[in-house]
Amino acid sequence: MLVDRRTLLTRGPSLPRMSSTTADVWLRVHRVAMACRFEVLLSGDDGRHTAAAHDALREADRLDALWSIHRDDSAVALLNRTAADAPVPVDAESFALLVLAQDLWRRTAGAFDITTTPLSRCWGFLARDGRVPDPAEIEAARTSVGLDRVALDAAGQTVQFRVRGTELNLGAIGKGAAVDAVAARLAQHGVRDALVSAAGSSARAIGGRDGGSAIDVTSPLVDRPLARLRLHRGALGTSGIGLQSIVQDGRRFGHVIDPRTGWPATGIVSATVVAADAATADALSTAMLIGGPPLAERYCAARPDTFVLLTTDDLRTVRFGASRAARVEALCT
Repeated sequence: MLVDRRTLLTRGPSLPRMSSTTADVWLRVHRVAMACRFEVLLSGDDGRHTAAAHDALREADRLDALWSIHRDDSAVALLNRTAADAPVPVDAESFALLVLAQDLWRRTAGAFDITTTPLSRCWGFLARDGRVPDPAEIEAARTSVGLDRVALDAAGQTVQFRVRGTELNLGAIGKGAAVDAVAARLAQHGVRDALVSAAGSSARAIGGRDGGSAIDVTSPLVDRPLARLRLHRGALGTSGIGLQSIVQDGRRFGHVIDPRTGWPATGIVSATVVAADAATADALSTAMLIGGPPLAERYCAARPDTFVLLTTDDLRTVRFGASRAARVEALCT
């Protein structure tokens, strides 16, 4: 489908709008996987790569079959059923993603955590029927949460849960990892300029003619763009407090839960991270939504090529760090 650059919009926690100073039309190839829309954006001059884009997008289906918690035969579902009983061998790709997740858990002091399913269930968000639980329920759920309760054995490439009741959910990193896989497949086909995105919240730029892909970062709770970035040979992830929330006694609780406390994150409306790969950017955007400015400042000081945008409850957007992959064209403060 050829699309005029002025009308190219993708809805989600972020609202990317990709544009170019020279291209008149864009070619979008998309596929639904992982319960969202994956898309490859090509310049209209690169129509010869549409077959490659269709092939690359199949990577999202392949990884969904490995990582979905909604498929009984996925690697993650098998781990959730059996890893508390004995070490479970997993494929190299899944093991590598778990190693990355555990590394990011350490780097963010526990703000990013793929074991929060018991807490999401406790708050009713897993069934999309939110409620404020009793504090005792929250504390009970927390006993099985934390990546220190997951043992990864590199020698045997196995996973074992140290505590019964622990569950893995790759939702906060898996879409980004799938975006990386699609981008890698495109590169194998010789594609040198494209933007791969998923769910409007994760993107990776291959190349970046005309200074890179222009991306408008937005939030469903804010009626104006938060920023416009140019993304070039890098990745972006955005997390936000969206429409899935509950209100009790005048207090609003979003669906993103702080694994360190068991309570929904507060203070930040939207977090956007630019990093080298989409899996890391995806995971860090969730961590920054939870950890806020103190975590963003500390993390960017330790990792100089990381860029973070945070929008606070009072709708101020603040930036931390810098990345060679992103140039800020506009920032709403």
